[in-house]
Amino acid sequence: MPSFDAVLEPNLVELKNAVDQTGKEIGTRFDFKGSSAKVELTEKGASRELMLYGDSDFQIGQVRDVLLVKLTKRAVDIRFLDLSAKIEKIGGDKVRQPVAVRTGIDSDNAKKIQTLIKQSKLKVQAQIQGDVVRVSGGKRDDLQVAIHHLKASVTDLPLSFTNFRD
Repeated sequence: MPSFDAVLEPNLVELKNAVDQTGKEIGTRFDFKGSSAKVELTEKGASRELMLYGDSDFQIGQVRDVLLVKLTKRAVDIRFLDLSAKIEKIGGDKVRQPVAVRTGIDSDNAKKIQTLIKQSKLKVQAQIQGDVVRVSGGKRDDLQVAIHHLKASVTDLPLSFTNFRD
């Protein structure tokens, strides 16, 4: 039975390259001279987090803008970043902002994807398997229609489709 997996996984090599390029640009730009502005990528097991540092809220915004431009140029979807965290003061006049990198589909979004597939009246089934949604059906054509339907319906997550099997 043909199947595919709907996953939420950023290209980590390109993410790291974008962070490195952001650091280089911050180091060479005149408006960042003598400041503590920087971007760090930390990995804790399976979770990844970017930490933006700066001297003020305005400078954090500039660092974020440079990072988003570099991510876009490296073809990393910015929807992988959770920019909702508050800016924290870390002593003196320094501030930082944690930015979580989304990996894996959480249970609420997985249920939403499963419901969308059921409502589409296609002859496919969706199963939640951890942080992946596996979609299986009788024909390849049905699976391709399901992929197209998911791309059109789920706009808040940068889904990718892997493990396509016949």
